[in-house]
Amino acid sequence: MSGQGNIINFFREFLKKESAGGILLLIAAVLALISANSPLRDLYGELLTIPVEVRIGALDIAKPLVLWINDGLMAVFFLLIGLELKKELIEGELSTPRNIILPAIAAFGGMIMPGIIYAFINWNDPVALAGWAIPTATDIAFALGILSLFGKRVPPSLKIFLVSLAILDDMGAIIIIAMFYTSDLSFTSLVIASACMLILTLINSQNVRKLTPYILTGVILWVAVLKSGVHATLAGVILAFFIPLKTSSSDESSPLINLEHDLRNSVVFFIMPIFAFFNAGVSLEGITLDTLTKPVPLGIILGLFFGKQIGVFLFSYIAVKLNIAALPRNTGWKQVYGIAFICGVGFTMSLFIGSLAFEQGGTTANLMHDRLGILLGSTLSAVFGYLYLNKVLPRQD
Repeated sequence: MSGQGNIINFFREFLKKESAGGILLLIAAVLALISANSPLRDLYGELLTIPVEVRIGALDIAKPLVLWINDGLMAVFFLLIGLELKKELIEGELSTPRNIILPAIAAFGGMIMPGIIYAFINWNDPVALAGWAIPTATDIAFALGILSLFGKRVPPSLKIFLVSLAILDDMGAIIIIAMFYTSDLSFTSLVIASACMLILTLINSQNVRKLTPYILTGVILWVAVLKSGVHATLAGVILAFFIPLKTSSSDESSPLINLEHDLRNSVVFFIMPIFAFFNAGVSLEGITLDTLTKPVPLGIILGLFFGKQIGVFLFSYIAVKLNIAALPRNTGWKQVYGIAFICGVGFTMSLFIGSLAFEQGGTTANLMHDRLGILLGSTLSAVFGYLYLNKVLPRQD
C-alpha cells in the first residue's frame, strides 16, 4: 500500500513541475517514433486513419481520427493561447508598450529569418515552398520546460521575456495560418460564423459572466469555421477574445481566468501529448545523410537551428542599440542569446503548420521529410540551447 502511495505522490509532484509538460511531449514523440519504426507501424497507421463521423440531420463531419485531433483538440489549444494572450494584453506584461516592444521585435525576427532561410533553399519547388512557415514557430511548452530545468538560476525577467516572445510568436503563427493556409471558402459557412461572432458580441456586451452561452456558441462557431475553408483552430482564438476578463464586482471571479485554469492541465497533459503522438511518427526506414540534405528537411533544420537564434538575437540587439527597447532586468546578451537558442524548438506548432502545408496539396514524402526536419532541428536547438544556458546562467551558491 505504501508503494502505491509513493507512486501517487511521485506523479503529483511531477505534475507540479514546470518542465512536466515538456517531458510528456518528449515521451509522446518518442512513443510515436517507436510506433512508426517497429512491428507496431501498421497498427499505428491504422490508428491515425480510423474514420470518425458525426452526423446531425444534414450536417455531416467525417474525418480520420488524426484530423479530429488536429482540427478539434488543437482548437482547444488555441483557445487557451487566446485566453493567455488576452489576459497579458489587458493586465499582464504585454499591457505596457515598453514591455511588449522587445519580445514583439524578437518574435518578428524569429519568424522572418527562418522563413527566409527555408524559402531560399526551396525556392525552385512551388510545392515544397508551401512549407516556408514551418520553421517560424516556437513550442512554448518545450521552451519553458528547458528553461525550468535551471530553477532559480533563471532571472524572472528572462522567463517573462521568453513567455511574451512565445505568446507573440503563437499569435504570428495564427495570422500566418489565417492568411496562407486556407482552402476554398464557403460563403454560407462564413455567414454562420459571422452570426456566431455577433451573438458572442451581444453576450459580452450584456455582461454575461456564465461560460455556458460562450462555449455553446463557440462550438457552433467551430463547426462553421471548419466548413468555411478557414482552418478550424482559429475558432478557438476568436472565442477567447469574447470571454470576459474583468467583472463588475470584486467578489466575482473572472470567467477568463476560471476557464484558463480549467483548460491548462487538459491542454498541457493531454491535448499536446496526444497531438505529438499522432503527428510525430516518422518512419526512419531508408533515412540517410542524403535524405537530410533534401531541400525540405534541410530548410527546416537550418531555419529552426540557425534562423531562430539569428533572428531573435539580431532583431533584439538592433532594437536595444537603437534605444527602441531595453534588455530584460538583470540579464545580459549571453542570456538573451540562450533564449534565442531554445526558441528553435518548434515541435508542436511546426508539426501543426507542416500538416497544413503538405496535407493540402503536398506529397506524403514532403510530409515525412518535414517531420524529420522538425524533430532534428528542434532536438539540436534543445540540446545546444540547454548546454549554452547551463554555461551562461549564474550559478547558485
